Amino acid sequence: MSELKRGYLYAGAAYGLWGLFPLYWKLLQPSSAFEILAHRMVWSMALAAIVLLSLRRIAGIRALFRNRRTVIALAAAGLFITFNWGTYIYGVNTDRVVETALGYFLNPLVTVLMGVLILGERLRRLQWAAVATGAVALAVLTIDYGQLPWIALILGFSFGFYGLIKKKTNVPAAEGLFTETAAVTLPALAFLIYLHTTGSGTFATISWAHTLLLVGGGVVTAVPLLFFAGAATRLPMSALGMGQYIAPSLQFVIGVALFNEPMSTLRWVGFGIVWLALVMFSVDALHKSRKRDGVLRLDAAIATAGADRDR
Repeated sequence: MSELKRGYLYAGAAYGLWGLFPLYWKLLQPSSAFEILAHRMVWSMALAAIVLLSLRRIAGIRALFRNRRTVIALAAAGLFITFNWGTYIYGVNTDRVVETALGYFLNPLVTVLMGVLILGERLRRLQWAAVATGAVALAVLTIDYGQLPWIALILGFSFGFYGLIKKKTNVPAAEGLFTETAAVTLPALAFLIYLHTTGSGTFATISWAHTLLLVGGGVVTAVPLLFFAGAATRLPMSALGMGQYIAPSLQFVIGVALFNEPMSTLRWVGFGIVWLALVMFSVDALHKSRKRDGVLRLDAAIATAGADRDR
């Protein structure tokens, strides 16, 4: 199997697993969203540590921890991803899977907007059109829900800030997951101990299957991240960018088809406008990618011609 095909396989596995997350978190009821989140943080860090030990990459962690700036950045990323994970689990366990899918559909548009507001980037016309269309969709969905779809907005912006920080740090997946979860593991562990001592926790009190599912939250968190890391080193960014719609699409289908969440006519209209915005965004991204590839091929041809002339 070629490295490119392997990359597509890894990407499909990562996005597919992320898309199936609602099915897993539903299995953990009657645990509260906070308890599930705390277990997810603790066991994710434990699994990341096992991966680092098995790959003999502990030296990389030591080197990382000597860079104070990177550690602070990853700790901040850990707070944002904790907020994101907690909101997502809450959304799933309160029967709002469709709204969580909306958050990840909006994320590319949020990321572009953050690039303008925080990094001072300039948008192309089609990008502005996509952002404006997304704003119209948000207005329509706010009317339909009777309030701002705050779960979707929190998911979109928290993951946007998380991605922004990760872009600046450029740390491998296992090391990043370990450091990010380590930043919040102590309070998470303290919360779990409190639940156990007060008798309000569900760990080892309902069934062994439920206990294993709580521990497995770390596995289902780490595995798609590692798959994605493998895909990122083998695929062009355009392919990874197009693949990001797989997960929310699966979540949307699960919410509507399996969990029978209500979809009014106005809500369908709102989502249709969101998808139109994403089509605009994707067309712009593909156009930019092809234009860049054309420039690179031209540069390579000029360099080759120059080398031939100098022989």
